[in-house]
Amino acid sequence: CLHGTSSALQKSIPVTHLMEEQQRSPDSSSEDCTVLENVAAGAARQALSCPSHGDNAMELYCSPCDTAVCKECTKGEHAEHAAVPLRDAVEQHRVRLQDQLETTKKRLPEINSAMRSLTEFQQQLSSQKASIEEDIHSTFEDLQKTLNVRKSVLLMELEVTYGLKQKVLQSQLDTLLQGQEEIHDCCSVTEQGLSCSSEAEVLLLKKQMSERLAELASHQYPLQPQENDQLDFLVETEGLKKSVHNLGTIVTTSAVAYETEASGEGLRQCVVGHPTSVIITTKDKDGEPCKTGSASVTAEIFTPDGSVADGEILDNKNGTYEFLYTVPKEGSFTLSLRLYDQHIKGSPFKLKVTKSADVSPSTDGAKKRVKSPGSGHVKQRLAKRPASMFSTSKRKENPIEDDMIFRVGTKGRNKGEFTNLQGVAASSDGNILIADSNNQCVQIFSNDGQFINRFGVRGRSPGQLQRPTGVAVHPNGDIIIADYDNKWVSIFSNDGKFKSKIGAGKLMGPKGVSVDKNGNLIVVDNKACSVLIFQLSGKLLTRFGSRGNGDKQFAGPHFAAVNNDNEIIITDFHNHSVKVFNSEGEFLLKFGSNGEGNGQFNAPTGVAVDASGNIIVADWGNSRIQVFDGSGSFLSYINTSVEPLYGPQGLALTSDGHVVVADSGNHCFKVYRYLQ
Repeated sequence: CLHGTSSALQKSIPVTHLMEEQQRSPDSSSEDCTVLENVAAGAARQALSCPSHGDNAMELYCSPCDTAVCKECTKGEHAEHAAVPLRDAVEQHRVRLQDQLETTKKRLPEINSAMRSLTEFQQQLSSQKASIEEDIHSTFEDLQKTLNVRKSVLLMELEVTYGLKQKVLQSQLDTLLQGQEEIHDCCSVTEQGLSCSSEAEVLLLKKQMSERLAELASHQYPLQPQENDQLDFLVETEGLKKSVHNLGTIVTTSAVAYETEASGEGLRQCVVGHPTSVIITTKDKDGEPCKTGSASVTAEIFTPDGSVADGEILDNKNGTYEFLYTVPKEGSFTLSLRLYDQHIKGSPFKLKVTKSADVSPSTDGAKKRVKSPGSGHVKQRLAKRPASMFSTSKRKENPIEDDMIFRVGTKGRNKGEFTNLQGVAASSDGNILIADSNNQCVQIFSNDGQFINRFGVRGRSPGQLQRPTGVAVHPNGDIIIADYDNKWVSIFSNDGKFKSKIGAGKLMGPKGVSVDKNGNLIVVDNKACSVLIFQLSGKLLTRFGSRGNGDKQFAGPHFAAVNNDNEIIITDFHNHSVKVFNSEGEFLLKFGSNGEGNGQFNAPTGVAVDASGNIIVADWGNSRIQVFDGSGSFLSYINTSVEPLYGPQGLALTSDGHVVVADSGNHCFKVYRYLQ
């Protein structure tokens, strides 16, 4: 509306007229627009009188003041202002308003579509809620049925046991009662005969009763109870109550696709046939990172002729996800990343796949070798460490001069193949043990990389592995395995036969295990952010740690090692540090901070201690291995630059002095020279 015409419009158009127009169509926005158009048309047909100069018609428009004026006004207060014919100005305003009207109306389909989507989301959410309610009712009804069946069985067992005992005791009681009656009868007859009989009758009585009295006097009656009165009901309910208390969980996240982001070299390029990864960080509507996992993340790499990539998504359970993939041919591809079936920020991505990546010359200049993905993350800031005295291997030697001796494994489910290998242990008799997490087994190799055995079958019964993450070897030869999803630690003999389990009901998510100098088991509970120490029998000795950023707290602890002083060394994943405690769980020291420099970490994982007390740490996010002295001072790196690690997990020192590390992202384990 024109500022200068408002009062004139009010004068020329009666208020009752506007009210009548509104009353004709009170609920119709389209009719409201018609009313406004009629008002504007009526105003345009009526002459505008200048309120300052009588009946002078306002035929001009002052642009600086944005108001209608008459010719007299242009000689006074508007004398210095540019004025144009009012009709032209009104026409310009009309055209501009019409454009704005059309632009604004174009938002309606978008809003309508969003409203339909939200309505569908609400319906899906309600449907999912109803389905879960049904599942909860069904689950607890089944549990109630199971409890009732067990209750009936116990009552039946009680009745049978009680009946058997009662039968024995009643039979004994009947025997004694019969003996009692016989004695009473025999004694009564004898007493009467003695009191009133003649000599002849006494002689006759003696012949008749003496033998019977002697028999009754010497008879062996069951005088001692032939049964006991014990009937006890033994039941351990504390563990069951805890299990019921924690039974079931409602899984959800606040993640939304339009805020969720992806990062990593794998968004833009990769090498044919070589594993590559992308990190997906879920975020909520405010752009804040989500802290929990279990979101529905999907990924697809395709060309116009269809999907061509082999990949899997790993849930880190902290709001981040890793998409590991391999592309079998070169070309231009599209990488689609979705959260709850909606594209995340930037998706789909354009991906270039080449036959080779950047190359670097070999030591003799005769060959060039492809750098594997993730090499940009490896920070080798010091000179290569000299090779150790342990340099021989039955496996093929690494032809390039770094510290790697050999590697074993590819992605797969067969012997010597891995999918998301985690913990590593080395035995004193020359074996290497690998916790093959997604294949739900433990594989055993000789120090020179020869396959020996594997054991473990998926399941939740004792002796079956669901998600093995940590492995250790007890001095007695037993194999100790942390089973994350089963929430317990399983103990096997050295030939893979199940012996027992410990920690059930006490652990929430055991990740790493180690054995101290007393033969006790150190269990790192990743989910509960604590460390528990058990005897081999299963008795809990102590527990320390809680969730947080303090010295005595953890944020996703991973693995443990024990030094010669029986001190416990823990990698604190999300706090980017390593912490040392005494055998009682008292804090001693910590080292490390978040970063890429010497002595810094980006989520440390595996840890081991050599004979000199030096601490070897797998730096997961920086894809490297660092070495520290016992006080946490940085010493050097193990040289992994030629065939870089990709997300290393557990590591250990072999009996012949090498370092073995689980190269999780490359689905293999690698053995390196190590100078102690």
